Amino acid sequence: MARCSRCLRISFGACAFTLVELLVTLLVIAVLFTIAIAGARTVRDGSDAAKCVANLRQLASANLAYAGEHGGQYVPAQEPANLIRWHGVRDSLTARFDPTRGPLAPYLGEHRRIQTCPSLLRVLRGLETFEDGSGGYGYNATYIGGIPADGFTPERLANIPAPVRVIMFTDCAFARPSGLQEYAYSEPFQWVDYRGRPKGPLDPSTHFRHSKHANVAWCDGHITAEKWSMLGGENRYNGDSGKWKIGWFGPDNDNGYWNPQRP
Repeated sequence: MARCSRCLRISFGACAFTLVELLVTLLVIAVLFTIAIAGARTVRDGSDAAKCVANLRQLASANLAYAGEHGGQYVPAQEPANLIRWHGVRDSLTARFDPTRGPLAPYLGEHRRIQTCPSLLRVLRGLETFEDGSGGYGYNATYIGGIPADGFTPERLANIPAPVRVIMFTDCAFARPSGLQEYAYSEPFQWVDYRGRPKGPLDPSTHFRHSKHANVAWCDGHITAEKWSMLGGENRYNGDSGKWKIGWFGPDNDNGYWNPQRP
């Protein structure tokens, strides 16, 4: 015992650790490091999700304010010339969208644009993107930003029997071989004809990027986090939707929560 006590009191050079002691020490350090990293990631992810909720709440409020000044109609998802979409304006078909000139810009505060979800920023890849400036959020263009009979005419709030369970916006992205890109439309399960009848499958775009959940803004303005009910597979651009946690949530009959006329 006396010898061990002397060893502990002198420098490491005079009394070396055994191999077992060294391995145990390294293992403890590794475990503590892993716990610290996991804790930091949990805190970061929670902060990202909270910022995303704030973005969606601002976006839904902007759309409701727009409707209040436009005869009760939500913002159009797009216009026939394909130069104006809900999230921005471009000067030509080859130009990038400017989100500060979009129809919702006057309702989005001093920045005049929706801020990008920080969780999406971490995984965006490259400059090739469908809808630059949409912030990682997609509009229900099939039923709210447009109607089945006319994709350029938005729905009226008064025509929605239960806005509390009809989707306005969701977290969105689109998978490409190079990675994830922004996408401005929250696609339902199926495309519909002019009478609103589901006619065939669509590629999904709802992105479950917050611990297997997607944040959703409903037509009455409230926000929830929804877990996927189905993930997509390879899409038409050879992107892997399932790999990137892109899919749908809720019931799929009559296009589920996307369709305001669903019973």
